Amino acid sequence: MSIEKNVSYQICNTYSTLNELTPKTKSIWFVCHGLGFLSRYFINYFDVLNSEENYIIAPQAQSKSYLDKTFKHVGASWLTKENTEFEIENVLNYLDRVYQKEIINDSLNFNILGYSQGVSIVTRWIARRNINCKNLYLYAGKIPHEFTVKDFNHIKNIKFILGDKDEYVTSEILASEKIYLKTIFKDRLSFVSFKGKHEIKKSVIKHLS
Repeated sequence: MSIEKNVSYQICNTYSTLNELTPKTKSIWFVCHGLGFLSRYFINYFDVLNSEENYIIAPQAQSKSYLDKTFKHVGASWLTKENTEFEIENVLNYLDRVYQKEIINDSLNFNILGYSQGVSIVTRWIARRNINCKNLYLYAGKIPHEFTVKDFNHIKNIKFILGDKDEYVTSEILASEKIYLKTIFKDRLSFVSFKGKHEIKKSVIKHLS
């Protein structure tokens, strides 16, 4: 009979930044991409923000694979159903290191955005590590049903962003999700709708700013 074991080891992973952190910087954005993205491409959606006032940090999901049978395009995934709890801790440890390396001025506005699969990542990171931010943006993704209201009491401004034709978060799913969202976020939650499918759009990012 086979036995599955585990071992700890040190690894390195990349992340991407956009613009420079200077005395003119007013806001830092910590943005987690969705399934199939690489951070160096995902971060380009944020080039619509004022480059002098906004510094963008995009962590990179560590599990990478080819996206099709041509073996040309590579994407990444944060988590799967395989050893999920085990992998969550790996991801959160990585986000902790990126945060510790980059966030050196807590007087700046700190915004956190998760897109699609990235929503489950940022919410778990905030809840389990008690991370604070001025704005939390949950863009076209489902929130894991593992939280209570106490997990997000310290977050004052939360926006859930969704396209009116999103093929993954349909109106039926959203109706059910709203009950849960309002339970854990209370009156600190607002909804932002845009015309479009399951996609991240620069126009929406610019509107959020």
